[in-house]
Amino acid sequence: MLLVAEDVHRAGEQDARALRTLVEHPPTGLRAVLTYRSEELAHPGLVLRAPVGYPAEMNLLRLQLGPLDEAAVHEMAVEALGEDRCSAQFLSRLYERSGGIAQAVADLLTELKTAGPLPGVRPTVIGRDRLTARHVDEAAVPVRLTELVVGRMAALDEETRRLAWAAAVLDEAATEDELSSVADLSADSGRNALTAALGEAVLHELGLGQYGFRMPMEAAAVYQLLAGPVRRELHGRTATVLEARRPTPWARLARHQLASGRTTDWLQSVDAAAHEAVESGDHQSAIALLEDTLANPLVAHPNRARLALMLARSAYSGLRSDQTVQVLRRLVDDPELPAAVRGEIRLDLGLLLGNQLGQATGYVDLIKSVEELRGNPRLAARAMAALALPYWPHGPLADNLGWLARAETTAAESGDTVVQAAVAANKVTVLLSVGDPDGWRQLAGLPRQSSDPEVLQHAARGVCNAVDAAIWLGEYGRARELLAEGPRLALRSGSVYQEQTVQSTELHLDMVTGRWAGLASRSRAYVTEVGDTPVAAGDAMLVLGVLALAKGDWAQASTWLSAAVGSSEERCPVPLAAATAGGRIRLALAREDLQAAARETSDGWDAVRAKGVWVWATELAPWAVEATVRVGELDTARKLVVEFAAGIECRQAPAATAALMRCHALLAEADGAFPEAAEHFRHARDCYQSLPRPYDAALMAEAAGRCALASSPSTTADIAELADAVAELEALGATWDVARVRAELRAHPGNERPARGRPRYDERLSPREQEVAELAGAGLSNREIAATLHLSPRTVEQHVARALRKLGVASRNDLALKTHDKRVR
Repeated sequence: MLLVAEDVHRAGEQDARALRTLVEHPPTGLRAVLTYRSEELAHPGLVLRAPVGYPAEMNLLRLQLGPLDEAAVHEMAVEALGEDRCSAQFLSRLYERSGGIAQAVADLLTELKTAGPLPGVRPTVIGRDRLTARHVDEAAVPVRLTELVVGRMAALDEETRRLAWAAAVLDEAATEDELSSVADLSADSGRNALTAALGEAVLHELGLGQYGFRMPMEAAAVYQLLAGPVRRELHGRTATVLEARRPTPWARLARHQLASGRTTDWLQSVDAAAHEAVESGDHQSAIALLEDTLANPLVAHPNRARLALMLARSAYSGLRSDQTVQVLRRLVDDPELPAAVRGEIRLDLGLLLGNQLGQATGYVDLIKSVEELRGNPRLAARAMAALALPYWPHGPLADNLGWLARAETTAAESGDTVVQAAVAANKVTVLLSVGDPDGWRQLAGLPRQSSDPEVLQHAARGVCNAVDAAIWLGEYGRARELLAEGPRLALRSGSVYQEQTVQSTELHLDMVTGRWAGLASRSRAYVTEVGDTPVAAGDAMLVLGVLALAKGDWAQASTWLSAAVGSSEERCPVPLAAATAGGRIRLALAREDLQAAARETSDGWDAVRAKGVWVWATELAPWAVEATVRVGELDTARKLVVEFAAGIECRQAPAATAALMRCHALLAEADGAFPEAAEHFRHARDCYQSLPRPYDAALMAEAAGRCALASSPSTTADIAELADAVAELEALGATWDVARVRAELRAHPGNERPARGRPRYDERLSPREQEVAELAGAGLSNREIAATLHLSPRTVEQHVARALRKLGVASRNDLALKTHDKRVR
């Protein structure tokens, strides 16, 4: 017999007496579970209002349920809202504001389920209604919690209520004396009031000698009940209390000074708090504080210009927000600001827009800032150095090199070591980006050991940029070495943005070098974290697109490859645009959409040609050549290869060299010169293996075997090449590629050991059914599976039907998990 009595703290005397009687004289086999809130018992410590005469043989166990830990709150949020909607900042703030109280978490999640983008916040590329910390801060206190807190407040006397008001305004753990001072109570009255507030469970002991509300939302529920004059007085006394603390909590003090009307003191505290945050490398805190301050109309022009410069400098080092961009844009459009001040703010705005948002207006702002900063060579040189970076599709490489020359001259004339370090970092980036071997010598000369944090920040940026450039070049060993150094330098210099972007380049490096285990989940988590910073998320989206394509999930591949370049390739770094174009060409070819493949080829090739950095065509060229051949434009394909070869001549770019060999193999295959094509593919395979790029090496083994079989269909060695490709692709988890190569193997049955009769699979999946089930589970249509496996759509339909029946599932969506489980077993 099991008895469950919930919320026993609400039981009246009659019900409590009945429960006491039952527990004192329990029937045989009774099991009882009683739940209650200890702080709401009618008589503290007595669950059933009076002592109970428990039988001696009865086992008693008291379990105290505490708040959820942060991981459990995260799990609740993801289950309720979906992983794509939950940013890391949102999850952390949800736990902080709810205190981990399960009911508060659940109610707050209900409030947030329908939340959309906040005013003034640009939608993200992936997860357009992704939730942020601001959503939690601006969400209303749930009704259930509000009524619980207000109900408890109603039972308090006047002095105890004033103490609770003080705790709500302080909104942090405070001592007994601090609470009494803010409430304007004497020591004795304050102690009595605190004791009463603790007894009524309005306040809690949060630490030794520290008291306050159990969670911030409780404080918010009380705060919203306060009349304006009362709030103002309480904020004023709170400011006085905080001024006595050491060290002074400048940011919190500033908030209370503003709320109490002390605007001059408020601005002084803001200034001190921002400087303190910047000096400690906490640029994010400085950004948040300065954004909110500059949005206040009480800030006059002299203070506005000074604080705006601090914001601009922090925004360059930290992570941008849309509010930062809006504030800085208003400032550079303000004609009352001096031109030099506008120029400095515009410089950091241009860097912010270009480096973190990838917006063309950033390039325009940088050019304007050069003119506005003509009297300040130190800052003008930084603007010129930024304009030298060739990643963005604004003008040819020659223009970038012209800006670099001007930046070097201006930096040398300025004599400023910081700006010289900035220009040196950008020179490293430019040279390595184009495959100039001198870039490595320039990289070695960056001031990595400088004690000046600004100089060190530029050195860190140069190293982190070199990681990215090395990956595009195919210098993967060097990239790994720099990956170990770049984040450390970025952390030492306080550059949050550089530290974050290195994570994205590491995902890219793991993809090309075949470290695919867990890579998709890591990439999705990264996109969720930084999805509103498109430049940072671009590499991770490319990774997800390539992985989805290899696994046959063509819908996801299309989504991620399109998201990687955003709304327009004109706002996307040229190497990323070229790589995603290569992926989209391959996807179009797989779908037999030759028109789309030709269009992607033309657009991608034109973008690289306009920039003139041909090492960035590495991921594009082979697929562009194949697409051009497939549409019957063999002469055009030859011209593409000639142009690509000329563009990478004298460049140190191992990946581009392998891609060029692959292009020559494709041309030979198109000419029907199959033995020559097979040798070219084998040479390309050797190049890819040495980099290493195991996925591309496996594709070259497939192509070499295909061409060799076309030349001499009975050779066992050629079958071995295809078998090697299957094994290598299967190890990576490239489901679609494996199915395609197996289909090629089955097209040459004479090279396999003769079977003794037809095998019986009964209720097990046959090898062909397994392949079809895997591709169907990945999302391919019957027509797409038929094209991959060289079967008729009708045959595919039959295989899918048998797989569904044998696996006992009702839909194609369930096939992916079931087929995976069978492979594992």
